[in-house]
Amino acid sequence: MKLKKRTEILGVIDTLSSRYLKGKIRALKLAMITLLSGGHLLIEDIPGLGKTTLALALAKALGLSFGRIQCTSDLLPSDITGLSIFDRDENGFRFLPGPIFNNLVLVDEINRAMPKTQSALLEAMEERRVTVEGTTYPLPDPFLVIATQNPVEQVGTYPLPESQLDRFLITTGIGYPPEDMEKAIIQGGSIREEIRHIEALLTLDDILAARQAVKEEIYISTKMVDYIFGIVSATRQHSFVLSGVSTRGGISLAAAARSAAYLEGRDYVIPEDVQTVAAAVCAHRLILQPEQESLSKEEVLKSIVKSVPVPRV
Repeated sequence: MKLKKRTEILGVIDTLSSRYLKGKIRALKLAMITLLSGGHLLIEDIPGLGKTTLALALAKALGLSFGRIQCTSDLLPSDITGLSIFDRDENGFRFLPGPIFNNLVLVDEINRAMPKTQSALLEAMEERRVTVEGTTYPLPDPFLVIATQNPVEQVGTYPLPESQLDRFLITTGIGYPPEDMEKAIIQGGSIREEIRHIEALLTLDDILAARQAVKEEIYISTKMVDYIFGIVSATRQHSFVLSGVSTRGGISLAAAARSAAYLEGRDYVIPEDVQTVAAAVCAHRLILQPEQESLSKEEVLKSIVKSVPVPRV
């Protein structure tokens, strides 16, 4: 079965991973799964591994309008949403939209913004609209937020509470590229200027058609729903876990599994699709027992997935 716009979507992944984002294909695929699922992406990693470069390259290749928010401790909600200013020519107030009014918004170092500002941003992500001075404005469609944070540096940061982490469909890292590839990247230097000249490979209509195909043409059987529920339920019963994956997390896992199946060219979900995205979708939603907080949530989640019986398709 030929899925709408799949060839074009794969073309973006191939072009970016082979020319601009070498060694970052996993993060790139997860970003595309996030876009196709209508969610938002949180990238956690140390500075200098290409988090910002990935967002810039993706925005260019997808032909999306791009906004960037550099979070600091004095960033205000109005710096994100926009505000009304007095226009002398019209003798009245005029709304000046903030950077949130773009298709792809990069939120750099989200944990450096104050909780009040984080809350305003996350509300916009959830509601896909903002209300300023009593007036509600819809956000563009598609709307994808890529937020970044450094998991190591904690000075002057306001860590996202678990309830707000739940708003992100997928969390991933970038990781170091393989040795030979990293040497080639060091030799070639920064590609930030080169990225500015990437031609758009898709249109807005292409992206919306691809998302519609994921939603309407990818079948998820009762067995797969039972399997997803089995994983979600197991997180709530594990001895290392204080609070497991929410119902919203289960919905997100099903949506991401559909997108993973789409990228593989199938019109139905199989267990491998669920397993491919399970850690990226579910790990950040776990709250571990206080005595287990030093453990990796991703490793705990992977062990839970392994413990759940895999259904036969």
